[in-house]
Amino acid sequence: MGVVLAFGMTAKDLMLSGFAKEEDPNSGGRQMPGHFGQKRNRIVTGSSPVTTQVPHAVGIALAGRLENKNFVTFTTFGEGSSNQGDFHEGANFAGVHKLPVIFMCENNKYAISVPIEKQLACKSVADRAVGYGMPGVTVDGNDPLAVYEAVKNAADRGRNGEGPSLIETVSYRLTPHSSDDDDRAYRSREEVEEAKAKDPIHTYANYLIGCGALKEENLAILDEEIAVIVNEATEYAEQAGYAEPKTAYLHVYDEEAN
Repeated sequence: MGVVLAFGMTAKDLMLSGFAKEEDPNSGGRQMPGHFGQKRNRIVTGSSPVTTQVPHAVGIALAGRLENKNFVTFTTFGEGSSNQGDFHEGANFAGVHKLPVIFMCENNKYAISVPIEKQLACKSVADRAVGYGMPGVTVDGNDPLAVYEAVKNAADRGRNGEGPSLIETVSYRLTPHSSDDDDRAYRSREEVEEAKAKDPIHTYANYLIGCGALKEENLAILDEEIAVIVNEATEYAEQAGYAEPKTAYLHVYDEEAN
């Protein structure tokens, strides 16, 4: 969500998607929330099957090279996804052809419900990079500056023709995986509370205040402004209309043939 907001999507766009309304710019309310796709902001929709976004990103990078376009593709996935064949096939192809791809693994330590030590035989996801001829780095996913530095270095490598990079950002999922997931079955409440104390929304704000880049009164003003934006977006999306049932088959069959 943070990534697509940075790329140019708005709070209203996100709420329209969450409420599955006709004006949802991603799919007209047809896809699950989180399946972002917006042509004007160069966001390609992800598919529901786990990890298929990785070979998609690699294919787009290859197409860009064939068309002499200078861009870098960026794709994210969880550490559970890094165990899927799609990740390994995509990473291998990108490494062989030195394609400008940034693979970012968001390691939240549990995938859906399996702890990291039962997912990997190696120490970290980043260790897998060497097998595909690319650098792999592990950074604190709760440190925005560390993440920025790693992505900046990877983007520079891609633009300079040096090929792909794998970045593992170690974070933590503060909530259950889904509404059907009872995370009490595989982790303690104490562990979750400890992780909440490291939430970068708060720790980075404290860092900015501590180094003099932000004043507490300005942070309060910012919080108020954000609340207004979110509330207005929510109200708009709640009142917006749903797509007409007759549109259910759009983009599924050849419309001219029908």
